[in-house]
Amino acid sequence: MRYLEDDDTPMMKTIKGATMGLVSGTIWGTIVATWHDVPRVEKSVALPGLIRTIKMMGNHGVTFAAIGGVYIGVEQLVQHYRMKRDFINGAVGGFVAGSTILGFKGKDYCYFLLMLFFMLIHC
Repeated sequence: MRYLEDDDTPMMKTIKGATMGLVSGTIWGTIVATWHDVPRVEKSVALPGLIRTIKMMGNHGVTFAAIGGVYIGVEQLVQHYRMKRDFINGAVGGFVAGSTILGFKGKDYCYFLLMLFFMLIHC
């Protein structure tokens, strides 16, 4: 199974994860933007609806890119630090990515501090 994997550097894997997050987040932002109803005032004018759609696409794209980049980066860091390839690397990467991005997006830095606390306990 090892020959099926790509032998990229951790930085390249992080860039690939962030790029995939950006693409999937932009697509998801487009879908979410189509769900919102346009107010009656803007029904005959296309520009405000288009601007709102582009903002929503960018917001979702950047958020997904940050999550993907942080997840893959932390997973590769933990894998290099532990010198093992198992599910714990992915679990730590997911925990750090989720808590960091949710903490910064929600302006609640308690998630980030909690993540640091658990990381210190784990090490």
